[in-house]
Amino acid sequence: MTTAPRPVPALVSSPLLPTLLKLAAPAAFSQVAAAAVSVAETVYIGRLGTVALAAVAVVFPFVILVGMLSAGAMGGGVASAISRALGAGDRERAGRLAIHALIIGLAGGIFYTVAMIGFGPAAFSFLGARGVVLEQALAYSHLLFAGAISIWVANILASVLRGSGDVKTASMVLMGVSLAQIVIGGVLGLGVGPAPRLGMPGVASGSLIAYSAGALFLLWRVMGPGARLPIRFKGFRPHRGLFADILKVGGVACMSSVQSVATVLIFTRIVGHFGPEALAGYGVGARLEFLLTPLAFAVGVAAIPMVGMAIGAGQIARARRVAWTAGALAGAASGLIGTVIALKPSLWTHLFTSDPGVRAAAAVYLHWAGPAFLFLGLAMALYFAAQGAAKIVGPVLAQTARLVAVLGGGLWLAHTQAPVWQLFALVAFSLAVYGLSMAGVIYFTRWGPKPARP
Repeated sequence: MTTAPRPVPALVSSPLLPTLLKLAAPAAFSQVAAAAVSVAETVYIGRLGTVALAAVAVVFPFVILVGMLSAGAMGGGVASAISRALGAGDRERAGRLAIHALIIGLAGGIFYTVAMIGFGPAAFSFLGARGVVLEQALAYSHLLFAGAISIWVANILASVLRGSGDVKTASMVLMGVSLAQIVIGGVLGLGVGPAPRLGMPGVASGSLIAYSAGALFLLWRVMGPGARLPIRFKGFRPHRGLFADILKVGGVACMSSVQSVATVLIFTRIVGHFGPEALAGYGVGARLEFLLTPLAFAVGVAAIPMVGMAIGAGQIARARRVAWTAGALAGAASGLIGTVIALKPSLWTHLFTSDPGVRAAAAVYLHWAGPAFLFLGLAMALYFAAQGAAKIVGPVLAQTARLVAVLGGGLWLAHTQAPVWQLFALVAFSLAVYGLSMAGVIYFTRWGPKPARP
């Protein structure tokens, strides 16, 4: 009896660099649209007044965190598990993994809603919100995070599509969600046309409505006619091993997301001790990092299914080539942009401020941090590639190394009242620690199954 050969996914045999670029392009557009949401909301929230701007500032880190947890961390675990199953030729397992991923998304959304409604007031107060600012922050966050389940489900289902190799559809839907969020939030927040002026709750409604619609569409795309995966609810039973396959990557990766947000919060607090000009200059300079992050993210999420399917198919050497190619691509692009801005800071600083003191502080920050963005792009792309290989503990520890460098070095510099340029040099050092640690972890970690004992 002849056994039929298992189907080989296209991502396992297609040309490496062209395929990576083809997958990364729609993801990059999606990430740019997501970044545009932040810019647009800042613009029309600014029209609501200074109190509204202060309110959204204390909520913003937790908005970033929910996206990082659901899309970057747990979403990476979902895409990794499904792509590895498909690489091994097991479509039935991939379909069952998709259902388990949906359950995780529902649970994650409910947990985030309960946590933010319960502990949000204390968190916002810790970050400095008082009186009317705290009231506005709660009016915005309660409605926004009441819809956290929509954010989680949309990002998890998009990761299901990415894991199956359909990065384009996932990216285009999320880009549509971002554009709808900008329009709906602006109309309801400012009261454009016949719409009522709802203020901060109106801005939050934009996210709630857009993500709810996106989640429903993605649910139809994943499970409706023409779906790539065989998803069957009839006779479905939860399986601990399938949950573990997702959580061993996504659950551990959540620690990296938390550490990333903690790094930003800690450094911002330390910079604040150096005066308002240094803080404002850091804010202007750090916006470049926020712009480059989506670029590295796009290359990284494109690498996940390519690495995962190669691992599932037993092509370990190809999986490693994908990882290093993605890291080199993201690192080179980020480093090139950062170096150009470091050499000519006015290309960037003049877009945001005319204050000479703030421009000077931002220029010092960019002088030190700009070239080091190479390590940021390298580390992020390698981190996502490691998710595809289900080897995530080492990359999380690399993020820990960066956090320790920022915390320890920042506290020492603040205690010794060092000049602000040394603090900004610390940013470059911490990024180098992050990138080199990540590269070392990827190089020395075994991918694929362990060799059998004799």
